[in-house]
Amino acid sequence: MILPPKVTERAYNRLAEIGAAEQGKALRVAVEGGGCSGFQYDISLDDPADDDLVLEGGGEKVVVDSVSLPFLADATIDFTEELIGARFVIENPNATSSCGCGTSFSI
Repeated sequence: MILPPKVTERAYNRLAEIGAAEQGKALRVAVEGGGCSGFQYDISLDDPADDDLVLEGGGEKVVVDSVSLPFLADATIDFTEELIGARFVIENPNATSSCGCGTSFSI
């Protein structure tokens, strides 16, 4: 059984701050081929699709498509604010290595 990703309260709070639900949008977290380690995350505001896994919290939604879901099993979707900027981040236990940019990984 594939465990769905978890979304932190910080991530949901950030979506509320930017008014995602008010615009009818959800945070889409997808995995694509490419990047410096073989796979890369694609994080965007998007419309939920019929076959998406929908994770909800505080009235906000995070969606993952069925192709990306196995790559994100038991991952944690978070929001971080650091000196280099604020961004959504993925803590992925399936990734065997990742690059310095944090958006690319390998399995």
